[in-house]
Amino acid sequence: MAFHISSKTGRNQPNPEINMVPLIDVMLVLVIIFMVTAPLMTHAVKVDLPKANSQRNEVKPETISVSIDAKGDLYWNKEKLSWSDLPARMQSASTANPQPELHIRADGNTAYKKVTELMSEASRVGLTRIGFVTDPK
Repeated sequence: MAFHISSKTGRNQPNPEINMVPLIDVMLVLVIIFMVTAPLMTHAVKVDLPKANSQRNEVKPETISVSIDAKGDLYWNKEKLSWSDLPARMQSASTANPQPELHIRADGNTAYKKVTELMSEASRVGLTRIGFVTDPK
């Protein structure tokens, strides 16, 4: 405990303030100890692993091309399909593993309603990989 001389009595009296210097010294010593010992805490076993060349076996998903012409006719991979048969085809395609990519090819003069019907049906059965095919010209 620190003492100070009182101006009133002239005698040594206890100092009511906390001396922070010893606390700071202890904290700095602990920080240094942790900085030195932390890298030593990794207990890794040194093992010489064998080298091997291998390729990942990636399975490319099937691509399904669904086309809609200007009259609103539907084609599944260039095969004409009626709109009533579409839900069954999409349901069977959604169960495949990996899930196929659905490429929508719609004529520029196709009614927007037909494209949205196709997309909503794909979403309903769980086909999530959908893309639009356009002419880059």
